[in-house]
Amino acid sequence: MSVEIFEEHRRVLAGVAYRILGSVADAEDVVQEAWLRWSRVDAAGVADPRAFLVRVTGRLAIDRLRAVKARREAYVGPWLPEPVSTEADLSEHVELADSVDLALLVVLETLSPLERAVFVLREAFGMPFAEIGEVIGRAEPATRQLARRAREHVRERRPRFDVGRAERREVTERFIQACSEGDLDGLLRLLADDVKLVGDGGGKVRAPLRVLRGAAGVARFLVTIASERGARRFLASAGLPESAGYTVEIADVNGGPAVVLTAEGRAIAMISLVVADGVVRTVYLLANPEKMSHLGGPGTSESA
Repeated sequence: MSVEIFEEHRRVLAGVAYRILGSVADAEDVVQEAWLRWSRVDAAGVADPRAFLVRVTGRLAIDRLRAVKARREAYVGPWLPEPVSTEADLSEHVELADSVDLALLVVLETLSPLERAVFVLREAFGMPFAEIGEVIGRAEPATRQLARRAREHVRERRPRFDVGRAERREVTERFIQACSEGDLDGLLRLLADDVKLVGDGGGKVRAPLRVLRGAAGVARFLVTIASERGARRFLASAGLPESAGYTVEIADVNGGPAVVLTAEGRAIAMISLVVADGVVRTVYLLANPEKMSHLGGPGTSESA
């Protein structure tokens, strides 16, 4: 019976852990630890299993986030959250909501572990402050203060979106076309003057070790890596033969359209665009192979 109860709430627990940690691998470890703790209690004596399991998972995720923060600070180049596929049939591991948006997860990285947990539990899951206080070990007034501080922080730093999914996809399609055709002028028309490109290769594949800023520099970089020679060099840096076949398609990643490069049946790189005021404000390029496994290839059944 305890197994069935846990499985009933697994998606919620995975959603809590992923949003707090920004890493599928770490979230999976937390959910597994939550299961081990659940397996040692008398399920019949737990009045509200969901609340109990969310409380345990939240505490474990906070502890894990504190432990990995130092590792992320020593990361080679910028650190980006691990992307997850949110195709309609690939939603079993993480509950779908706007709160898995990659740009939001990047902002959440700048919060303290407690602020992040409070924000996630309140904004994504609508938990009462009293229950959140039990998760983080704080009184309700202190929990409300943390929530207010986190909301203000996110509001100040989260990009202001003024486009719907259809327009964002249309911009992404034009972006792919301009890059693949080497159309520097067309790409420049899509990019904001102060656009930035954040690349995460984890020191394992070719990716900028610093944030690139400015339309001219970002456009030149994108056109170069999208060229046949640039793509082949990138595949080689990922440990694939330069002769490997590859595809570039749009897939639903973290709740929005993203460019996914697939080679030999696996995702090699992902580009997600932050679009506002009709132009691209930020380009997120993620290519660390350790973070690609939960994307699979477009049209596959692999889930996060």
